[in-house]
Amino acid sequence: MKCIRHAACLAALVTSSAAGAQQITDGVVRIGVMNDMSSLYADISGPGAIVAARMAIEDFGAAEKGLKVEVVGADHQNKADVGSNIVRKWFDVDQVDVIVDVPTSSIALAVNEIARERNKVFLISGAASSDLTGAKCSPNSVHWTYDTWALANGTGKATVKIGGDTWFFVTADYAFGHALERDTAAVVEANGGKVVGKVRHPLNTSDFSSFLLQAQASKAKIIGLANAGGDTINAIKQAAEFGVVQGRQNIAGLLVFINDVHALGLRAAQGLMLTEAFYWDRDDATRAFAKRFAPQYKGNMPSMVQAGVYAAVLHYLKAVEALKSDADGKAVVAKMKEMPTDDPLFRNGVIRADGRKIHDMFLLEVKKPEESKYPWDYYKLRATIAAAEAFRPLKEGACPLVSG
Repeated sequence: MKCIRHAACLAALVTSSAAGAQQITDGVVRIGVMNDMSSLYADISGPGAIVAARMAIEDFGAAEKGLKVEVVGADHQNKADVGSNIVRKWFDVDQVDVIVDVPTSSIALAVNEIARERNKVFLISGAASSDLTGAKCSPNSVHWTYDTWALANGTGKATVKIGGDTWFFVTADYAFGHALERDTAAVVEANGGKVVGKVRHPLNTSDFSSFLLQAQASKAKIIGLANAGGDTINAIKQAAEFGVVQGRQNIAGLLVFINDVHALGLRAAQGLMLTEAFYWDRDDATRAFAKRFAPQYKGNMPSMVQAGVYAAVLHYLKAVEALKSDADGKAVVAKMKEMPTDDPLFRNGVIRADGRKIHDMFLLEVKKPEESKYPWDYYKLRATIAAAEAFRPLKEGACPLVSG
């Protein structure tokens, strides 16, 4: 197991009353934040997700309530076997009660099954596959921030409506990329568009030349990037070098984070259309959170993944408090579904029977350099996608937990 050994990686809020401790297994609510701490998803998730979890514990007031909460962190290295081994040890040896985040859908799908087997809780923020609330749904998990269906419904549908009706996909060759391509292709075709081709690339590749040449040769109006993090950044940079936009093709980033835009710079990223669940500069509440977060994480504004970790942990702790126990993972998730979500970042919402947390999503456009007035002022809002429309209809996901 590889772990980033700094203050954010292993943090605890200590203080416990004897009465409170007796109602909690081993006297501690132990939260395991597992993600990519050092590679292509580190900026959008990574140590910043641990910062967000600690902020949630602070805002919940765990110490004041006599509840002892610890956070442990680990790097899954984007490998399913590594992630699975970490989680089994956490559950079986280290008495971790809940796993949080877990970008890379192939790993999340494996963790989903382990959490179900051990009757623990899994709060998903970084992983995107909509299968996590579809055929692979679990009574022990909540999918909080976004998923491939929501991304496809946002960026894919909007792009077709403004004339981008032929698509070529450049897709990360693992579960997340396949699901994002599948869901976006379905939206494109349902809205009258056509998929003219696709190519798969290895995770964390540095050279997109052959993939972009195939995309250019297709003459598709839209090159859809079904990837994320460093892969998206490299693909967009190399597309600019190949003159893709000058050749009258446009790039659709199907999963683009504010950290990606920051890395690219507005000159390279301007005009990109994307869908996010959270933007730090949306209102006073999101700005207040971001201004607390940034000094604790390299001056960076929070990504939607990190915001999702905060909100999910906050709601989990409220459910544990209501039950006065963290022992039965399935019962804790049931309580989370029963309670309305009321955090300051995602607003009032609900967790459905399939484990899908629903909230508004936002169609955003990256500003031109001259439109940006201050650091991290990167987006303009093009449309708000209401919660009821943003995510796959409950009965269409084939989740066994949904009756009727």
